[in-house]
Amino acid sequence: MIIDSILTCPNCNHKFQEQMPENTYQSSFRCAECKEVIKTKKGECCVYCSYGDYPCPQAQIIGSSCCSPD
Repeated sequence: MIIDSILTCPNCNHKFQEQMPENTYQSSFRCAECKEVIKTKKGECCVYCSYGDYPCPQAQIIGSSCCSPD
């Protein structure tokens, strides 16, 4: 399982590496460059599935491009 993902801010295209939480969904992040709070895209479970180069650990486990929060 891959636990590091490179998030790309949809506002300014700044890229930064983050370690993904393994047991929870992260619904937002603050871009270190433009300071904008970025939220999950509609229909996706977390910011890693929305803006990361790898899906979250939960999505990796079930083998889907995006998982559904409980």
